[in-house]
Amino acid sequence: MQRIAIGDIHGCHRALMTMLEIIHPSGDDLIVTLGDYVDRGPDSKAVIDSLLEFKKDHNLVHLMGNHEIQMIRALETRKDRARFLSDLCGGQDTLDSYGGGFEDVPDEHWEFIRSAELYHELENHILVHAGIASQTPVDMQDQETYYYQRFYSQQPHISGKTIVCGHTVQGDLPTNIGHAICLDTCAYGGGWLSALDVDSGQIWQTNEQGQSRTMQLEDLT
Repeated sequence: MQRIAIGDIHGCHRALMTMLEIIHPSGDDLIVTLGDYVDRGPDSKAVIDSLLEFKKDHNLVHLMGNHEIQMIRALETRKDRARFLSDLCGGQDTLDSYGGGFEDVPDEHWEFIRSAELYHELENHILVHAGIASQTPVDMQDQETYYYQRFYSQQPHISGKTIVCGHTVQGDLPTNIGHAICLDTCAYGGGWLSALDVDSGQIWQTNEQGQSRTMQLEDLT
């Protein structure tokens, strides 16, 4: 059984579909998406449509990213809505993929976003969108840490487990610092969508041009 983490997708539907095609997961494989399905990229709606379809016959765990929590909060206050719709967040790109407004987002998509898990813990790894405070048990974190901690702040966790995260753009390749691995390689900005088999160290990368490449985690150290 493969156990694979997929980094920040950000509306990059072609990169996601290319990734799923080359990984070709079975129904027994565990796929954990690390959050940020929406914003900035060209087709957030198609990304969530495809993940909902994929989840029907695959073992998918989807985590909450800061862009999902910002989308939820955009319904709550004017300030949060303005932030979500700003160029900084890129929320208008998300709404445009649905038809232009929050009311165009289907209920099942809101449910997908709201039901996202905060983290997923394995025997030797903790998968999370942004990071976790090093001296706090994984289930006792300030929730904002799961969404917003920067990779350069990630210290070894008291559990001794390796953190696998996204959120902080690393450039062309994932970054492995031993106690933590970051898979955000800027899929929406002309970069790559990155995925990691946490057991074998196999890395896959795909992009919006339909290109793909592979490497090993040990190649990054």
